[in-house]
Amino acid sequence: MQNLLDVILPVFLLIGFGYVAVWRGLFPVSGIDGVMRFTQSFAIPCLLFQAISRLDLGSDFSPALLVSFYAGATICFGLGLFGSRLLLGRPWEDCVAIGFCCLFSNSVLLGLPIAERAYGPDALTGNYAIIAVHSPFCYALGITVMEVVLNRGQSKARLALSVGRAMFSNALVLAIMAGFVVNFSGVPIPDVVDDALSLIARAALPAALFALGGVLIQYRPEGDKIAITLVCLITLLVHPALVWAFGSALSLPQDAFRSGVLTAAMAPGFNAYIFANMYGRGRRVAASSVLIATALSLLSVWLWLEALA
Repeated sequence: MQNLLDVILPVFLLIGFGYVAVWRGLFPVSGIDGVMRFTQSFAIPCLLFQAISRLDLGSDFSPALLVSFYAGATICFGLGLFGSRLLLGRPWEDCVAIGFCCLFSNSVLLGLPIAERAYGPDALTGNYAIIAVHSPFCYALGITVMEVVLNRGQSKARLALSVGRAMFSNALVLAIMAGFVVNFSGVPIPDVVDDALSLIARAALPAALFALGGVLIQYRPEGDKIAITLVCLITLLVHPALVWAFGSALSLPQDAFRSGVLTAAMAPGFNAYIFANMYGRGRRVAASSVLIATALSLLSVWLWLEALA
């Protein structure tokens, strides 16, 4: 339990630091918007590009692991989408944003350090396999469904054009694609460029978490308690349970099984808010769900670790 506190509590405190800074007037709301733009359009894309360009894509990729994890993630996306529509009567655009919160686990900021502390650095192959396709898969699914909702009634050609425009104008998706191109081509990144990318990448996660805390001032969970509860239940309990069931059925090796279940048990990642912010829908639910689910994961992740022991 102490290890979990050591990993998760600093993240939670950094989010709280951003919240208090804006709440007490020490940092302006307009400044938070600038930090958000910096992380979303520059720092996080550099982080993703550099990480994917360095991955060993041909080593220890398990199709069964990816099927188990992403089948569960897709089901959870559907549960969040249709659950918020049927139970809460939210507009379809909000439902897609809530569904994305249920889809996007915090695989990097929480998943990697917790898995490393629990099982050691040699057991992270499955985590890296999931991370390699995490953002492309989730953004492709989320953007496609959102564009279908926004452009319903249009011809298939116009719909495909809208989806393509949204995908290829997204800095995160472009960075991921560029990372894969560099990885597959084997073209080395010049040291001076790599060093510059490292400098900006190191700022990505701390700045993003600080900005998220500041955003929470604007989007308090008033009136959204049921939607936030739905997201927390699906992300912290349903997704890992589904991966457990699929992984057992596919006879995943122990390390891959642990990687899949534990990554699925993470709270929604910061990208859940980034997606909601991209479309201006469900931002209060997304921001609050990231914070509250991260706090609740102190207990839920401990329970899943006990189950995996």
